Amino acid sequence: MAKKPGARARAEFIFFNVTYEDGSQRSNRRVPAEALVDGDGQARGVIEAQDRTVAEKSGIPPLTIKTIERAA
Repeated sequence: MAKKPGARARAEFIFFNVTYEDGSQRSNRRVPAEALVDGDGQARGVIEAQDRTVAEKSGIPPLTIKTIERAA
């Protein structure tokens, strides 16, 4: 029997705005909600891991994060 549309599980994400040491900004960085069990403090580790993955693929070193705040 076919499943109803929208019946599959959807991943929930929390969005963050990130400011880097060089002054550049990235808006609406997605962090899985299940990674934030103990609060927003864990978002830094997830975003840093995302940055490292992108840096490995591009060959450009990752930027240092200055601030992270939840997007409105």
